[in-house]
Amino acid sequence: MDKFSHKTTSPELIHLLGHDERTPAHTHDLGHLVYPATGVLSLVTRDGSWIAPSNRVVWVPAGFEHQHRAHGETDMRIVFLPDGMAEPLGPYPAVLATTPLARESLLALTGSRQRSREGTDRLRLVAIDELSLTGEQPLYLPEPHDDRLLAVTQLVEEDLSNVATLAQLGRQVGASERTLSRLFQQETGMTFRQWRAELRVHRALLLLADGRSVYETAAECGWANPNSFITAFTALVGMSPGRYRHSMTSK
Repeated sequence: MDKFSHKTTSPELIHLLGHDERTPAHTHDLGHLVYPATGVLSLVTRDGSWIAPSNRVVWVPAGFEHQHRAHGETDMRIVFLPDGMAEPLGPYPAVLATTPLARESLLALTGSRQRSREGTDRLRLVAIDELSLTGEQPLYLPEPHDDRLLAVTQLVEEDLSNVATLAQLGRQVGASERTLSRLFQQETGMTFRQWRAELRVHRALLLLADGRSVYETAAECGWANPNSFITAFTALVGMSPGRYRHSMTSK
């Protein structure tokens, strides 16, 4: 039985993951917070993927099958939460913006110092209180299931610099723009343009963490204008790509 699939007995965990290291698909009997103290983490489920740089925390409710993937050397911290304590964070996975106090609480909870159960619970409550106030962050990329949508998304993912419209992509996969638009809204809750922009930012996070320049990343992810890239990235991530790149490559 691998270390990710057993029932939880230890309340806190640290996993040091190498670049592109992936965990097997697994579930936990307790909801948990996943924090990349360094590096970038993807959390992948059958319904989509979440991505978290070190200024974000992923909330995973109990029972959700998922995998982790590290981008760069990643220090993954896991804090499990008792059922009654986890309720403010909601019933579905989410990316939450961290705060300095939440970060320090998570690091303390996963550090080497031994604490009483009461002390541990107080730190958990501080983290929950801070994270529940920041709200869900838009770093979730839904995974469509319709074969026509999957064909379209594969074409987009293969070449992010391709600026083909949904109508043009539809002709390649044998579906009308109207049908694909309806399916995108139905299955992802996003328009095609929103989904593609989210995908580009996800890819940009990984390229910047790998040391690519802002201009290289903008071009590779399909932005003809670096200023448009900076605006879109900052709106979703909460910091400019230059600042994010520095925070990743200086660790």
